[in-house]
Amino acid sequence: MLPTDEYYILRLIDEGEHVHQDFKFEISDARKIAKSISAFSNTEGGRLLVGVKDNGKIAGVRSEEEIYMIEAAAKMYCTPEVNISNKIFKVQGKDILEVTIEESKNKPVYAIDMNNKAWAYVRIKDENILADTVFLNRWKYNKQDEKVIVTYSDREKHLLSILEKYGELTLNKCSKLSNIPRITTSRLLADFIRFGLVEQIFREHTFFFKLKEDTTP
Repeated sequence: MLPTDEYYILRLIDEGEHVHQDFKFEISDARKIAKSISAFSNTEGGRLLVGVKDNGKIAGVRSEEEIYMIEAAAKMYCTPEVNISNKIFKVQGKDILEVTIEESKNKPVYAIDMNNKAWAYVRIKDENILADTVFLNRWKYNKQDEKVIVTYSDREKHLLSILEKYGELTLNKCSKLSNIPRITTSRLLADFIRFGLVEQIFREHTFFFKLKEDTTP
């Protein structure tokens, strides 16, 4: 019978990579791992299994420096800082590091790149995806405690009717077809998503927007 720790990690590996889990063969760049931390903390939280190859094979953590780089990524290259927890498990004679990342209560969490630019990411299925302006607007509105009064003017009706007519559309297409400035369209779509009128879909590395089935303009 397998030791408890080994059974636990092997069971996680059997799940594969998904919205709450990512495998990392090694940690060689704190800024790169900050992207993963940003994505998990901006979504529903999750874990990194360090020392595991993409195919699930056990490789083991090579150096304690990998732990320091993960901590640096969370504290120095994520803004705001992200609280993470680390635990080492012995599996097949090798050390596997489990990094647990909680969902942030203060979204968005940005990752700082090599040019000191800040980018927010989200976790979709098994990928870390750069958040678009609609996501940024959604997070901005979620921080507002005051009650929101929904205006349903001709502009809002027009944009909803465009979505009804054409089905799934990108942000740029929504703006072009509705003749509403892109920045305004982004804010309106964030409002629509917030109030359950529209859903955001990620497909073919692109964000699309569509009316929810029970929505009529």
